[in-house]
Amino acid sequence: MSARALTAAQSGLVGCKACGLLSRPAALAFLGYCPRCGARLESRRGHSIEYTWAFIVAAAILYVPANMLPVLTTYTTGSFESDTIIAGVISLYTSGSWPLALIVLIASFMIPLGKLVALTYLLMGVQRGGVRNARERMRLFRLLDITGRWSMLDVFVDTFVVALVRFPPVMSVEPGAGVAFFMAVVVLTMLAAKSFDPRLIWDAAIDG
Repeated sequence: MSARALTAAQSGLVGCKACGLLSRPAALAFLGYCPRCGARLESRRGHSIEYTWAFIVAAAILYVPANMLPVLTTYTTGSFESDTIIAGVISLYTSGSWPLALIVLIASFMIPLGKLVALTYLLMGVQRGGVRNARERMRLFRLLDITGRWSMLDVFVDTFVVALVRFPPVMSVEPGAGVAFFMAVVVLTMLAAKSFDPRLIWDAAIDG
């Protein structure tokens, strides 16, 4: 009969949410700071599942207008043209800039969508319990946390284009309404990743 694994809390330890170091808390009322990276120690993030679900649902709702509305509008003499994220990718590809088109497609379309799907997968696994591949799920969570910031690439590109292309009244470029929704999606997915407590994955694995 195998011994039941102990959690860090049952062993009198607390894991740093920033670097993962296990250390003993200074006191019950105030756990102190991590001796390796200096981050404040927390035993658990309160209402982690509820907050994460709320951020994911909000991001999923805003993801639709972020891709349907134009993110960039180009004004020329007597006409204007608006491009969504996908339209911009197609335009870059047809003009021969396929490497840039691929980068924008991955960073601005696939990464936000992938984060929503992956976080939903992690949450459903935690709530169902009995997680068998906890290590792989932890690697997935760390990957989400690292790649999340790169999904702002499309906003950076729009900002540079707007700043550089200024030849009124011949030509001018303005950001579209889709940029605001896209930025909101990126921020919400980052907040969802930050609010999710990865220690729940190990709790679900032990309970299973």
